Amino acid sequence: MRLEIKGLTKRFGSFTANDSIDLTIEPGEIHCLLGENGAGKSTLMNMLYGLLDPTEGQIVVDGEPVTFASPRDAIAAGIGMVHQHFMLVPVFSVAENVMLGREHTRGLGVLNRRKAAETVRELSSRYNLAVDPDALIEDLPVGVQQRVEIIKALSHDAKVLILDEPTAVLTPQEIDELMEIMRELKRQGTSIIFITHKLREVKAVGDKISVIRRGKVVGTAPPTASETELAEMMVGRAVQLVVDKEPANVGEEVLSVENLTVVDPRGHQVLKDVTLAARGGEVLGIAGVQGNGQTELVKALLGLVRPDAGTIRLDGEDITRHGPRESLDAGIGYVPEDRSHDGYVGDFSVRENLILDLYRTDGFSRGLALRLDAIEQNADARIKEFDIRTESPETPVRSLSGGNQQKVVVAREFSRPLKVLVAAQPTRGVDVGSIEFIHKRIVAERDRGTAVVIVSTELDEIYALADRIAVMYDGRVVGVVGPETPREEIGLLMAGAGAGTTAATGTDTEVEA
Repeated sequence: MRLEIKGLTKRFGSFTANDSIDLTIEPGEIHCLLGENGAGKSTLMNMLYGLLDPTEGQIVVDGEPVTFASPRDAIAAGIGMVHQHFMLVPVFSVAENVMLGREHTRGLGVLNRRKAAETVRELSSRYNLAVDPDALIEDLPVGVQQRVEIIKALSHDAKVLILDEPTAVLTPQEIDELMEIMRELKRQGTSIIFITHKLREVKAVGDKISVIRRGKVVGTAPPTASETELAEMMVGRAVQLVVDKEPANVGEEVLSVENLTVVDPRGHQVLKDVTLAARGGEVLGIAGVQGNGQTELVKALLGLVRPDAGTIRLDGEDITRHGPRESLDAGIGYVPEDRSHDGYVGDFSVRENLILDLYRTDGFSRGLALRLDAIEQNADARIKEFDIRTESPETPVRSLSGGNQQKVVVAREFSRPLKVLVAAQPTRGVDVGSIEFIHKRIVAERDRGTAVVIVSTELDEIYALADRIAVMYDGRVVGVVGPETPREEIGLLMAGAGAGTTAATGTDTEVEA
């Protein structure tokens, strides 16, 4: 099936999310759509899948213009989509999920689960997907759940398969397996639109790469293009992809966590006897697939949740029962994983957000009165130092781009003396240029002697920044390794298939295959 997108445009009021996009997907082609978060990739695919109506333009299938009023129309035309967040019912079996929406019956309304299971087995065998039709979704690893989504799309006879950020929740090994599945689908004639922002992946699997920036296709490239060339197309300028840093000058232990346990409101242990140590002048990277306790660990360090057991010490002082304000005042800097929820107040100006946790200090207040001149001078200095692109210090932060919103958070946290910097997903949703800048500032903070703890699901980011890497799985630290450790070994730990140290104070980990 040949799929053409001609002049496709989508406007939301005065905002243009997609601007006259032209793309052609050839039969049996893996066409990569590369762009940063917010570039317009998902909006484009939602139009292609019938979830959004185009403002202008055409979708053409095998030479015939088509209109999709709903995903049902897109599926009927041979288009399938695997969303970044899976659309599966956890308590149903694989076969039951695959048959949802077009249930086969055996008379008197009895569901024909056997036929659904046969469909799963046939597709699983044909495309080397290895899925048990009788398994419950909630019992399957994330990578296998993704295979179920692919089978579900193929069961509708999809000729074009859209994969939206499919590697976001996978371990390195699961990513490799997905790449091989994509190659097998291609060999059997299925076209794939692969949406991602990861340069390594498009080069590994793509036949053609289209780069989208600010709602427009700014160019196409072959997979032989260098990562530097692709990054420049994404950002619009030259970008340094490798973090330039000297060896760490490691000091004394600053932050220590011993046997930390946290139980969530449902009674589940989300942190299980976690022991960590971060030293001055080093970056401790926390690696792992999202949802393995990293978020709860960060919240415990900042006093946002109270541990049920264990101890947190800062410079030897027990801060386990400190609240967020006490933790910040004690010298912990915090870059949260969800900046819009925890990092800034959108309706406040850039100037105001730059002192959100500093306004009570002598530098910015005198008694109950704010020192407006000092606040203004601080804003001017930080905007210049951190290259915050804003029309004015009075501009509300919600009107800035994602990268500049993150720079506001980083500028505020880095503008005071820190003992420990805790940065969770520090470059999530920002462009390559802003990633480059933020990484440089993190390394500079390390070189000032601060203990830095980086939590990231991007393994490339962990490798770029970390002097030691602690891997989390199922609420535990399952190993601590050096940055020279191969990706495959760290991937095994991320999947829970390793035996290592239980404390992030060592540097060696034995990994079992």
